[in-house]
Order: sequence, then structure tokens, then C-alpha cells
Amino acid sequence: MLPGRLCWVPLLLALGVGSGSGSSGGGGGGGSRRRRLLAAKVNKHKPWIETSYHGVITENNDTVILDPPLVALDKDAPVPFAGEICAFKIHGQELPFEAVVLNKTSGEGRLRAKSPIDCELQKEYTFIIQAYDCGAGPRETAWKKSHKAVVHIQVKDVNEFAPTFKEPAYKAVVTEGKIYDSILQVEAADEDCSPQYSQICNYEIVTADVPFAIDRNGNIRNTEKLSYDKQHQYEILVTAYDCGQKPAAQDTLVQVDVKPVCKPGWQDWTKRIEYQPGSGSVPLFPSIHLETCDGAVSSIQITTELQTNYIGKGCDRETYSEKSLQKLCGASSGIIDLLPSPSTTTNWTAGLLVDSSEMIFRFDGRQGAKIPDGIVPKNLTDQFTITMWMKHGPSPGVRAEKETILCNSDKTEMNRHHYALYVHNCRLVFLLRKDFDQADTFRPAEFHWKLDQICDKEWHYYVINVEFPVVTLYMDGATYEPYLVTNDWPIHPSHIAMQLTVGACWQGGEVAKPRFAQFFHGSLASLTIRPGKMESQKVISCLQACKEGLDINSLESLGRGIKYHFNPSQSVLVMEGDDIGNINRALQKVSYINSRQFPTAGVRRLKVSSEVQCFGEDVCISIPDVDAYVMVLQAVEPQITLRGTDRFWRPAAQFESARGVLLFPDIKIVSTFAKAEAPGDLKTTAPKSAVLDEMLHNLDFCDILVLDGDLDPRQECLELNHSELHQRHLDATNSTAGYSIYGVGSLSRYEQVLHHIRYRNWRPASLGARRFRLKCSELNGRYTSNEFNLEVSVLHEVRVSDEEHVNHLIVQPPFLQSVHHPESRSSIQRSAVVPSIATVVIIISVCMLVFVVAMGVYRVRVAHQHFTQETEAAKEAEMDWDDSALTITVNPMEKHEEPGRGEDETEDEEEEEEVEEDLSSSSSDSDDSDEEEEEGLGRGRRGQSGARFCLHIYKEKVCRIG
Repeated sequence: MLPGRLCWVPLLLALGVGSGSGSSGGGGGGGSRRRRLLAAKVNKHKPWIETSYHGVITENNDTVILDPPLVALDKDAPVPFAGEICAFKIHGQELPFEAVVLNKTSGEGRLRAKSPIDCELQKEYTFIIQAYDCGAGPRETAWKKSHKAVVHIQVKDVNEFAPTFKEPAYKAVVTEGKIYDSILQVEAADEDCSPQYSQICNYEIVTADVPFAIDRNGNIRNTEKLSYDKQHQYEILVTAYDCGQKPAAQDTLVQVDVKPVCKPGWQDWTKRIEYQPGSGSVPLFPSIHLETCDGAVSSIQITTELQTNYIGKGCDRETYSEKSLQKLCGASSGIIDLLPSPSTTTNWTAGLLVDSSEMIFRFDGRQGAKIPDGIVPKNLTDQFTITMWMKHGPSPGVRAEKETILCNSDKTEMNRHHYALYVHNCRLVFLLRKDFDQADTFRPAEFHWKLDQICDKEWHYYVINVEFPVVTLYMDGATYEPYLVTNDWPIHPSHIAMQLTVGACWQGGEVAKPRFAQFFHGSLASLTIRPGKMESQKVISCLQACKEGLDINSLESLGRGIKYHFNPSQSVLVMEGDDIGNINRALQKVSYINSRQFPTAGVRRLKVSSEVQCFGEDVCISIPDVDAYVMVLQAVEPQITLRGTDRFWRPAAQFESARGVLLFPDIKIVSTFAKAEAPGDLKTTAPKSAVLDEMLHNLDFCDILVLDGDLDPRQECLELNHSELHQRHLDATNSTAGYSIYGVGSLSRYEQVLHHIRYRNWRPASLGARRFRLKCSELNGRYTSNEFNLEVSVLHEVRVSDEEHVNHLIVQPPFLQSVHHPESRSSIQRSAVVPSIATVVIIISVCMLVFVVAMGVYRVRVAHQHFTQETEAAKEAEMDWDDSALTITVNPMEKHEEPGRGEDETEDEEEEEEVEEDLSSSSSDSDDSDEEEEEGLGRGRRGQSGARFCLHIYKEKVCRIG
């Protein structure tokens, strides 16, 4: 190098000299141009570097390893300055790198980081770099730069972060007895920037001895079948590793719940649902929902059935008598009950078997009932209606005989059936044979219906409307036309009487001994016939309507897509939908309702069946039925009490009058129920008495029974204006045994009618007393009142005339009036019109004078005999009197002994002396008129009888003598 450099010296000196002389001689401007020319001649070439570089830097380090190394070359070398590299320049904003020259002569440089490099912030950098030479001299003037080279640097990652799980805990539910490919998947992440350290390469279960395993993707599975009985829940810890084998900073918790084997079906329902009477509509399944066990269900149909066939006549209906029910439903009048409750007037059902208090008659194939003549008219005309409740099963035997329900046949001689209703081989047949006087042509005679319900052993309501020749059957409100009608000739006229029977047919002719035949096997109730008129569809529906059934609370909130349908009796509800959630909500709104005030207590069975359709699958889930029951609790029983005057007297004239005597003018009907008193102080040991609370309900009949023998229609009767009944929608029957008012009505209605019941007697002189018994009922005898006994007596007046008319001394007996105080139940207070004080004084004075003058053994005995006769007459009249409020003046000096006992004249004389002393002390002002009266009375004692009025009150006697 040194020889070379020496070779440039002469040239530089020559150039320098030339320039120096020029400068000194020619001025400064010429010198600059010469220097530039000299530099241009010296720094001829640009530095040279590679066109691109690739580098790697480890994060948190400042050294960049480039490939190729950073070296710049200049062809001007070895000329000083011009052939040297003075700098590397990086183009870019805010780059964390700088390039430094390590050796100007060799052009070697280094790329380094100005600050720590974070791979997580930026993984690589790309920028431009250029090399600069040192120019022509020490001042680095006229330097040259290389071309631009691209530098791409990649940051090398360091495994500084540990994996972390995305969830702090995981939870899964599995079903026992199954092996799962994957129960759940856990997932972890790493914040390192490189794939090596940012990827999770492995998961591991930290908890030992658990029946679970985990794969590289974080899927957890069970290694054996789990048992709910063995363990309900598992808790396991899981960790993760990145590809640098760095474990997770914190393990995650995985909770696995084991549930029993899933069985599709309805969940969260109770088997027993209690119903308190008067509760209205009560939801049956308020929390029920369907578990499908992840089965794909496209639609579901639910059928809810209320089974009440063992309650009464198929469901809870009103248990009033048939006549009362007919009137409630607006049926036409004139209905004849062929199976009434046994009584003195309807005794033909007394020998039949009765199933319950609801007057259900059971026929076992060995009995029938004869309807007395006159109950049903002989001619039913072309229009009439037959109604009945019937429960019937299959007939025994291969070829079953006819089972007669109703039959009108010849009573004697022949065996013709004029009309009949019977069952034959599970077919209902109605026979109607016309007489020749009504028709003389071949006409319809037998009408056949074939229905499954006839032999299903369930209660059904049948109505046969006859408008000859058309006969229509209504069964449970639905209309059925006969499938077969056969014709026959009319019956020949004859004078043979007919016999109407129920449960069998009377065979009066063509047999050795008349007897029943074609017996019925089953149960009947409310068998009626209405001659001359047909029943309307509205009345028929009312008569068979149930008072209990299924209901839906808030139909508006059922939800979209829910279809529902009730049967006529509302015992079956069908709902259909395609959304399980809507179906659940719809079933939660199904409720039970019973509108009776006093429903029949007991069990009503419930059944919910489901039909499921799946999405194109041959095998679909099967849902078991729900079997539950509604327990209808016992209603509070009413205590019906009759209150009023139970004994009174009336003058004979009132009994003889057209208005008669009102029997129950102040009768009160009160119904109460026992209500437990609210508990008070627990320290009190005395038992709490029940509080009676008043209850409002209806009555269906009140019977007035005549005691001590029937009424004699020749001289007495019970009467009631029909207008009093009609305006209150009640009916009544009258007989010599009593009076019966019936029909469903309120307590006040019955009170008002009973206030107008009158008793008349045209011969009250022979009447001592009449006793009656009143009793009322609700629900056809289910709840009855107390027996209210009433005794009414005639007020007798006995008058004995005197030969000597001393009317000025006669005092008329006061008018007696019965007064009832409602606040007292058992006692009757009566008041009498008391005469004035002056009249009483006169009576006392006269009686004393009479007994002083007239006292004697003979007169006493005669008076005693007379008293005995009147006492016997009073006993025959059975007169009762309450003298608690009656003021009666009795002579204390008169004393009678019983026959055979005898009387002493000495005792009589002593009594006379005592009377005289009393008179002398109390009547010192007596005048001559008193003496005249005494003389007159003395004459009467000697053989003349005086005028006398006697009023018998029990065994005492008051006599007023003139």
C-alpha cells in the first residue's frame, strides 16, 4: 500500500501547486472550481452494498444477525476518504434500529437495536439502508451514497409467557351408564408470538384416580361408565403445556355432574291435587314440563282425561229430584217421574234396589215395578218424550233376551205390547203400536239404534223424542237417527186394561199365572215420560250437563301454534303443538272446576297421554302417561233450622172462615255452618266453641205432614193459593196426609210460601187440636232441617143460660190473642186484654157474696159434678193454654173434692165464717143493694140455677155467676 500511495503524491502535488498558483494569482472563485474538479477526479465511484439483507434479532436483545453481513465497498479505494465508508443510513420513521460503521477502510458495519425488541408487539421489520463514503476530504464533502438496499429483520421469540385457560371453570352434565367420546372441551391460549411457544401442544389431568382422560385438543372423555348411585359429581383439575413445554400458570377446574338415565316423560307434577269446594278453577299441573332426553320432536299431542264415570251418573251433577231438575232447566210441565223416591204416594219403587242416595235404581234381572193406574195417561198422543239415565253392560248369553226398560202391555187375557223400550243385543229398541182407532195402515212400529255406548258399562243420558212417525234419539246431547225401522199393523181394539211396568214387562195373558218377563240388567235413574210434548235440545243439554270438568285458565295466553278441543262434557281436553315450550305452558294452564255448592266428595282420576312425532325418524321417543287424581274435599255441611211459633189457639170462627188459619205466619228458615273460632291465647285451657256462620243456599222441598191421623176431607183441608207458588217458581202437591212444596228455590222463597199455608175446618166444635210437622230438604234429602212440630187448638166458649136473667152481673171473658216473640225459640208468650180495675173489684165482690150465701154440701156436690163433666169435655178437646201472661181471678174459698172423698159441713161453715169476716173487713161500705143481691143469690141456691160462664184452662176453672 505504501508504494501505491507514494505514486499519487507527485500527481497530487502537481495538482496542488497548480491550484495554489492559480489561487494566488487568479482569485478565490477559480480555486473552488479547481477543488471540485480535483475531488471529482478523486471520488469517482459510489459505495456498493448488497441489494437486500435478512436479519434475525432475539427479543430483549440488541444484536441483529444479518445475512449477508453488512459490508460496503467502494472502487475508489485505496484513495483516502473517497475509498472509505463513513456511514450507513436507515430510512424509516421511528425504527428501533441503527447501523454503525465498524471499519471505514473495509466498509464493515453492524445493525443493532436502539431499544429492547418485543416480539409480541412486532414480529418483523422491513426498511431501507444506504452506505455513504467519506467524500473527497476530511470534511466529508462531495460524498457519495450507495443504492438502496432492503433489510428484512425477523424478531426471534422467547418463551416468556405460560398458557392460560379461557374459562376459570368448566361444567358438564352426563347421563349414567354411557361412554362419551367427548364430554366437554377445555381450551388454553399462550401470549407468545411464535408458533413454537404460542401453541398449546398438550393437556393433562392433574387430579389422580378419576375415570376421565383428555387428549391434545382438550377433549375430556370418561374412561368407564359412570353411576349416579356411586357418585353424583366429579371435580378434576386440568393443566396445559405450550410447545416449549411450559405449563399453565393456573390449573382449571372441571365439574362433571352425573344424572340418572334420562327417561322421556313429564316432570315436576304431583299425583294428588286437593280441591276445596268453592275454589273455582284450580290448576292441575302448574309446574309440569316435558323431558325429551334430547330427542328431536317435531310435534306432540296431549290428551287430558278426567275420569268421573264412578261418580254419580258419570260425573258430578246436581242431585235434586228429577222434577226439580226439569224445572231448573226450563222443561215443560206435565213430566211424570216413573222412578221417584219411595214415599207414601209413590210407593211402587219401595221394593227396588237402590245404589246410592241419588236415587239410582239397580235391576239385577229378577225384579220389576208396576206403575199404578192413573199415573200415566193411556193415550200418549203422537207427541211425547221419554228420558232416562242408563248404565248397561253386555247381555249375558250368546243370544240374549230382551231387557225391558219400560213396557206397557195387556194386564190380563192377552200379551200385547202397546209401547216398550228395551235393550236387545246391545241395541236400543223402541216399540210403538198404534190402535186401529188411531190408524188402520201398515205403519212404523219398531225403531232400532246400534250404539257402542249401550253396553260400555258407563252412564249415559238418553232422550227419545216421539213425533210419530218420526222418532229421534239423543244420547249425551248428540242426535242419532234409527238405523232400522220396521213396520207393523195397528193393534185391534179391546177393553183389556193395560199395565205399565219398569225393569220388566208384565205378561198377563197366554201364561198359567201372570208374571214379569224380559228382566232388565243394569242401572236406571230419572226415568220420566212427558205426554203430549217433545223436549227441546237446550233442555236436553241442560239435563245431562256436568257440574265438574276441565278448564283452561286464560285462553289468550296459550301461545301460538297451540290447538285445543274439549268434548261436550269437558271431561276430555286435546291439545296439539310443535313447540315443547308452548306445550309445557299450555298444560300448566289446564285446571279442574266444580260449580256445585256442595260437590260430591271423593277421588276424580286424571290421565295425561302423549303422542310424539319426530323428524323423519322411524323410532321416536315414547312418553309414559301421567296418572294423578283430584281429591274433592268434603263441603261444609249446612245445618238447616226451622224456627217459629209451635203452639197457638184461635177462635172457632177463624177455622170456619174462607181464609182459615195461617199455620206458619212467622216461620224462619236459617242455614248455618260451624266455623272454628280463631285460636286465642294458648295459655287458656278452656276449649274454643264453634262459631255459627250463616250460609245461603237453595232448598228443593218442604213437607208438611199431618200427625195423629190424616185430614178428613169432609170437614178440613190445607190450602195455598197457586199464585204464591207460580210467582216463586215452585210447585206443590196436596193430599190428606199433608202438603208438599217442591222445586229449587232460595230459603226466602220457601219462607214466603210457608207464610201463606192455611188450615181450614168447617166443624171446629168437634176439634180439640191439630198437630203438624214441617221438614225441609236440600239436594233431595242430602241435607235436612230439624222437624218443626206445630200444634194449633180451637178456643172454645161454653155458655149455660139462667132462668133468671141477671145479665147485668155477667162479665164477658176477655179476648185472647197469641203473641210470638221471635227472639225466643222454645217459649211462647201470650198476652190477654185485662179488664178494668172496677170490673175486677165487682167480680171479686160478687163471687165472695155468692159463695158465702150459696155454700153448702148439696150445692158443692152439684157444682163438683158439673165441673167433672166439663173437665172431661175439655180433655176430649185437648185444649192447651199458656197462662203465664193471663190474669185470672179465682175464688180461693171454693174447694172441691174428688168423688168418694166427701165434704164436711163443719169445714164449709168455717169457710163461710172466714169469708164473712173478710167481707166485713173489706166491704164495710156495702149498701142495701148488696143485701138484695144476697137474697137473690140465696133464692138461686135454694133451687134456682144462675147464669154461669166457664172457661176451662188445663184443669182449672173460672166461673162467673149472675
